[in-house]
Amino acid sequence: MARVLGKSALVTGAASGIGRATAILLAREGASVAVTDVDVERGQAVAEELGASAFFAELDVRDEQRWTAVIAEVGERFGGLDILVNNAGIIGFGPGFGTQDPETCSLRDWRAVHEVNLDGVFLGCQHGIRAMRQRGGSIVNISSRSGIVGIPFAVAYASSKAAIRNHSKSVALYCASKGYPIRCNSVHPAAIMTPMWEPLLGSGPGREERIAAFVKDTPLKRFGTAEEVASAVLFLASDESAYTTGIELSIDGGVLAGSAASPGS
Repeated sequence: MARVLGKSALVTGAASGIGRATAILLAREGASVAVTDVDVERGQAVAEELGASAFFAELDVRDEQRWTAVIAEVGERFGGLDILVNNAGIIGFGPGFGTQDPETCSLRDWRAVHEVNLDGVFLGCQHGIRAMRQRGGSIVNISSRSGIVGIPFAVAYASSKAAIRNHSKSVALYCASKGYPIRCNSVHPAAIMTPMWEPLLGSGPGREERIAAFVKDTPLKRFGTAEEVASAVLFLASDESAYTTGIELSIDGGVLAGSAASPGS
């Protein structure tokens, strides 16, 4: 229970879902954790749950000045940064957004999704490299299955996640070429039961049917959990993956294995 003992971590979008599960697991495994999010109330609650080894910082990942300030606070509190998990993201569904298909998605919505998902990862990687280039560290970027395959009714989200996939490889190669002891990898979750799915699943009658419909082509026939994704992040954040950089790790129940057939069929 000490796979990242003595390390310091910053997790974006840590107030809920995969970010929350990751912050909890990193802390459980010995890391000091900066819990960051735009949701102040829930973010503070996560930090309080983690105890004295954690603190909350409000961070809109689109804001470069806030990145500078939060990274500086991590340095002051923890002595430096070892692990950066760029998790914050939006899908572009719900209040304030219109349709997300390639024919009718507005330029405003396209830009809004990319600003959070892609610009936020770009800024995180940039400031993470600057903070880690002397001491070394691990950057883990949360992409998606949607960054590997096309998604006809969530085009901005899919585009942003595909860009994260490629940018992670560029960061990995850049750091290696400069001799920086920094690794960068991407994680690609598919159907993971997090609040991001709620606008699609809804509530009340029909919810279970909609859940079953979303995973009917998943070989393992279920949604994954945020904790299962956090476990993959932990591996990439720890020294156990010291020779691993530039990879894309899919957490998808077998979807991208190339067959939707049920095991044994």
